[in-house]
Amino acid sequence: MGGFSNFSLAPFEGSWDRELAGHLLRRTMYGPVAQDMEEAMNLGMENSVAKLLEEKPMPDLPLNVFTSDDPEVAIGESWVGKSYTRGENFNQIVNGRLRSLAAWTMGNLIHEGFSIREKMTLFWYNHFVTSDIRDANFRYINITNYRKNFLGNFRELAKITTIDPTMLRYLNGNQNTKNKPNENYARELLELFTIGKGPLAGDGDYTNYTEDDIAAVAKVLTGWRDIGYLNTNNRQVESVFIPNRHDTSTKTLSHRFDEIEINNMGDQEYAHLINIIFSKDEVARFIARKIYRWFVYYEIDEQIEISIIEPMAEILRANDYEMKPMVEALLKSQHFYDPYAIGSIIKNPLDFIVGSIKQLRLDFGDDILDNYAIWSRLGNFSELLQMAYFNAPSVAGWKAYYQPPLYYRTWINATTLSSRLLFAGILINGVVANRLRIQADLLQVVDEIPNSSNPVDLIDELSEAFLPKEISEGQKEYLKSLLIPGLPDYEWTLEYDLYRSNPSDLELKTAVETRLKSMFYGLLSLPEYQLS
Repeated sequence: MGGFSNFSLAPFEGSWDRELAGHLLRRTMYGPVAQDMEEAMNLGMENSVAKLLEEKPMPDLPLNVFTSDDPEVAIGESWVGKSYTRGENFNQIVNGRLRSLAAWTMGNLIHEGFSIREKMTLFWYNHFVTSDIRDANFRYINITNYRKNFLGNFRELAKITTIDPTMLRYLNGNQNTKNKPNENYARELLELFTIGKGPLAGDGDYTNYTEDDIAAVAKVLTGWRDIGYLNTNNRQVESVFIPNRHDTSTKTLSHRFDEIEINNMGDQEYAHLINIIFSKDEVARFIARKIYRWFVYYEIDEQIEISIIEPMAEILRANDYEMKPMVEALLKSQHFYDPYAIGSIIKNPLDFIVGSIKQLRLDFGDDILDNYAIWSRLGNFSELLQMAYFNAPSVAGWKAYYQPPLYYRTWINATTLSSRLLFAGILINGVVANRLRIQADLLQVVDEIPNSSNPVDLIDELSEAFLPKEISEGQKEYLKSLLIPGLPDYEWTLEYDLYRSNPSDLELKTAVETRLKSMFYGLLSLPEYQLS
């Protein structure tokens, strides 16, 4: 049985090639295309990583495109920061804005460019999960915090999230008062968001914290409320601290936090608490493991823990919990480019959907309203594949990133695999969506490939561009049999060259496209296409 052969976080020193460039881009982007691969080859590994990690302008605000009778927002305007109007259309307006946000998010994934930002934004959402929030303004503020801080300071992001209006509402922080402490957020802050449990060490003692700590943390966090949920009075969404709801007593943490006492600090007490939690080394290891599973592989054995996780954690602590140096070190490491890591992750549904759209060159036109309608349908399809953005199944996130023994294999079952193949077929054969016929531009994909009139070279190039690892000669022969069933290679050369000489001839174009549809469907049906 295979496994990692390199356990070093030292910088990669091997020869930079297309397979390694593709590996880097697939793990950090959604569906890199030929131009991205070419750019990565020209930049080299270090410069490619540097560009992926760069700051970039924030996307335009999401627009109202689904609700024509919203009194507060006209079609084509942004609803961000706008209140609601009560009436018989209230639910329609609420749902229209949520649909707009989901569509806009899908558009951001498709148009991310050469950047890690969208994959890191989803990472943070999966880490600091919120769900079942019906106010689009709440969700927008929440996800914008993660998009702005995609490689920012983990400790500061934990502070932002602790009093984020969406989180206060999701985990009942808005109901946490001195007279009736609510421990929901306190428990998840320790177990899922910062330090993790660790092995059970005794009754109510989880190695990294205790049940008494949860009770004390809940008291520290009393007094915060969200304001503006589904508001109809133009009140802006925000979090407020209400002093008379806050527990002003001295809170004493357990021996796991050195029995530190926290005196009343009013609206700054939560930040002081976060600083105390982050003084523990295990916090850095905890987030390093989650980053590792997100970008490299799910299995973390003792050797990975010692040779990769601990050095990652040391980098994070040395940089005062700034995420960028740690992520950069991982993406530049010998270990990241180990052959065992390549193609070892099953694409999540968003990666599969967005990657397929980009790689098959689907053109949705220039009309922004049409684009939103199509992005919305794509979002619905991601839900069918069991990954709806903004609706993680539990506070722990998607099972693929934390639950043994399946981990990434959670994404693939009889239902989701058949749905993925159905989606591939729809893209290849075309579908009418919002008055537009949406179809993969297979000829554009092929025309960009050097020597594409040679079927062997064509399939070699496509398999390299679309798949993480080289496939067998038998698989390549299978793809060729779909392109030119039972015919000699020169038949494809003659037919394709004839089309290239007469691209306006509809009959020639259709004949070539028909052959390509069969071959591309076969390519996207290979098990390897499900891998990253």
